[in-house]
Amino acid sequence: MNTLTAPVSAAHLNYLLRIADSSLILGHRLSEWCGHGPVIEEDIALTNVALDLIGQARALYTHAGESEGRDRDEDVFAFNRPQEEFCNVSMVELPNGDYACTILRNFLFTAFQRELWVALHSSSDAALAQIAARSVKETRYHVQHASDWTVRMGDGTDESHARMQRALDYLWPYTAEFFSASLDDGETAKSGIGPVWSALEAAWRNAVLPLLDVATLQIPQRTAFVSRGKEGMHGEHMQTLLSEMQFLQRAHPNCKW
Repeated sequence: MNTLTAPVSAAHLNYLLRIADSSLILGHRLSEWCGHGPVIEEDIALTNVALDLIGQARALYTHAGESEGRDRDEDVFAFNRPQEEFCNVSMVELPNGDYACTILRNFLFTAFQRELWVALHSSSDAALAQIAARSVKETRYHVQHASDWTVRMGDGTDESHARMQRALDYLWPYTAEFFSASLDDGETAKSGIGPVWSALEAAWRNAVLPLLDVATLQIPQRTAFVSRGKEGMHGEHMQTLLSEMQFLQRAHPNCKW
């Protein structure tokens, strides 16, 4: 239940949507593996991770809609917004690639999510704190699943190691966006809504780097590249994703079933 008595600020709403959009888009990407997993157990595992992420997005969208006071619900946020209004991090919208790329993306992003959910336990937004408390339990499993496979494939055969290293070389530059500044960082941190994401980088690196070392993977050199999905600036793959995800609502507005 929403405990706020007045519409939230634009900064507060954008903070909620950054988290919700990232969960939704990654959940949609993982749903594309349904029926295509390398083994049936992993097919089911990835589908369950996708369901958890979409459930997190639904809770956040519902809270955002109730908080802004404009009668927008979870379906409106997911299906009736154009590409430029989505503020997910760019990594989650990238095509799945092979299983190595999917697993490594899950590891890098959900390790960040875990730190964020933990920090949000103390949010001044009571509903967000409750969502975080539920979501961190799911996310710990997501991290563990991806961690196990990262080590198994990174320190596996020559072929699996090479695929994991290629995936890391491709994905690593996108991690910089997790910790890049957003215009509303000051306002949301000052009001206690949630931490500045850059404050989570040390904890994220402390969790990620040792495991990549166990997986015998080499961290690429940092570059000046910083993706800008959080600002609504998306790559070519995002529109294709939304065209598929939003097709039914676009073809039959306000349909019910």
